[in-house]
Amino acid sequence: MRPSARRPVVRPRESVVPPVLKKSRSVLTSTCTLTFSLPSSTLDGPVSVVGTFNDWTPGAHPLRRRSNGTVSTSVKVPVGTTVRFRYLGEHGRWFDDADADEITVDGSVVLV
Repeated sequence: MRPSARRPVVRPRESVVPPVLKKSRSVLTSTCTLTFSLPSSTLDGPVSVVGTFNDWTPGAHPLRRRSNGTVSTSVKVPVGTTVRFRYLGEHGRWFDDADADEITVDGSVVLV
């Protein structure tokens, strides 16, 4: 009887595009920086992120072009916060973030 051969573990390749929604917690300040990022190739105009962190004010946090082919912006919120948000695109088009912890009829939800 021949011993079974071990097969190498194959891991998926890392994505070239960074995560759409990134959480970075700071223990020192008890805050969390949320970075909202989208591939610029999927957009047809300016986009901003609006939500509970900016009183749902359009244009307060516009996504800016980055050299890695994305558009992004960041906000700081207290740890323990539930953040509700949506993206606002050209011509009043609202859309949600698939990387959010939850998507409701009121938009995307992130638990910080």
